[in-house]
Amino acid sequence: MGKIVLVTGGARSGKSRFAENYAAKHGRRVAYIATAGIYDEEMAYRVELHRKRRPKEWKTWEAPYDAHLALREAGQEYDMVLFDCLTLYISNILCSVEDIRDSAGNYRLVREQISKLIGQAEENDGTTIFVTNEVGAGIVPENQLSREYRDVAGIANQLMGRAAQEVYLVACGLPVELKRLAAEI
Repeated sequence: MGKIVLVTGGARSGKSRFAENYAAKHGRRVAYIATAGIYDEEMAYRVELHRKRRPKEWKTWEAPYDAHLALREAGQEYDMVLFDCLTLYISNILCSVEDIRDSAGNYRLVREQISKLIGQAEENDGTTIFVTNEVGAGIVPENQLSREYRDVAGIANQLMGRAAQEVYLVACGLPVELKRLAAEI
């Protein structure tokens, strides 16, 4: 059974860098699954920053949709898979639905997609590191799409957090392992 590590935090908290360092330290062969689409100059810049930090021997899969399939393929060859990031993946899913006002359908779809990722990560032999964002700590967004995104991202993070053997919160570039600190309920 594969190991799941979840790395979460706010924007520019250092979570991707921590996940990259974790993968480099603990993996012999590392695969990288990128979920971002490049639609403007800002995103192109962000993607380039990530590319420059990655070692050249890491193989990259671009998987904005059906990422469980890329995870399956990567897991057959590599003992460490870095999935960056879960919240961009959720954004891709939400932007592909027919009716954003169908909250029940959106919740169901995101749960299904996260379950596929968890199932595949557990089926793989190695470790999968999922990077995600804590998007729900701010004010309540003004529009429905943003509120829907915040809510389903929170649900996805909870599902992944429960499945993970290790969960790290990164703030100010400092990782804290949450699973060890979590209260028993």
